[in-house]
Amino acid sequence: MTKEGYKSGFVTIIGRPNVGKSTLLNKVIGQKIAIMSDKPQTTRNKIQAVYTTDESQVIFIDTPGIHKPKHKLGDFMTRTAQQTLNEVDLILFVINAEEGYGRGDQFIIDRLQNVKNPVFLVINKIDKVHPDQLLPLIDMYRNKLDVAEVVPISALNGNNVDTLLEQIVSYMEEGPQFYPEDQVTDHPERFITAELIREKVLHLTREEIPHSVAVIIEEMKEREEKNVVFVNATIIVERSSQKGIIIGKQGKMLKEVGKRARADIETLLGSRVFLELYVKVQTDWRNRQKQLTEFGFNEDEY
Repeated sequence: MTKEGYKSGFVTIIGRPNVGKSTLLNKVIGQKIAIMSDKPQTTRNKIQAVYTTDESQVIFIDTPGIHKPKHKLGDFMTRTAQQTLNEVDLILFVINAEEGYGRGDQFIIDRLQNVKNPVFLVINKIDKVHPDQLLPLIDMYRNKLDVAEVVPISALNGNNVDTLLEQIVSYMEEGPQFYPEDQVTDHPERFITAELIREKVLHLTREEIPHSVAVIIEEMKEREEKNVVFVNATIIVERSSQKGIIIGKQGKMLKEVGKRARADIETLLGSRVFLELYVKVQTDWRNRQKQLTEFGFNEDEY
């Protein structure tokens, strides 16, 4: 039973690619549930994170960065992000203080003009700029969009994130506690495990591998007698040359991906993990609806 005066609501985080949405989400929750990379378009699915206190519960939705799509996967990602705008109680429009205003922001602003829900302008990476640069930046965005609040933060360092949370809760109405207090996401462990593996591929291959990478968990089985979880995963790429890069000379790159991913998965599961990784080529999978559906990008949901 939810106590009297308890507040709850849904918040979406929106913004250009690579402004720090996933970093903010992970900082709020206190653990990694959204993968982070300095490459654009890291997040592909709506990720719900649950922030719970004695007085309130806020469910965050981290969307793919809104952008002009270049392929079928991009089109799915953009529609996913836009769909959330009318499904939530509050919108966080995150911008990068260091980069300032860009055409990508205008693309988002145009889509926020007709939204009735309150919009917070969240200026991230304030640790990267001089404070004197913030006021002109705020004025510029206020002239382009009617925002309810402006909150400067550093998601990486945690600066002002508590203030942002207080502001968010103040806009929430009384409502039920949707999730148990110890639950931080509604995604199954298999999904997060796949995302953690994909994150390591993006980190280690840098510019050599674009976002033509997907990860499929073929098997995830716990052996209680050995206190270990066996994970069998396949990394999907579009070209043979990409497969070669991910495997690396004498398999070194794939071993490093596995080593780093296993450490995060063990933290997630609270158990020892035996991780087997394979790499498979599926040409042009981002433009094939069958593959998109198989990999979890199901347009029927939207």
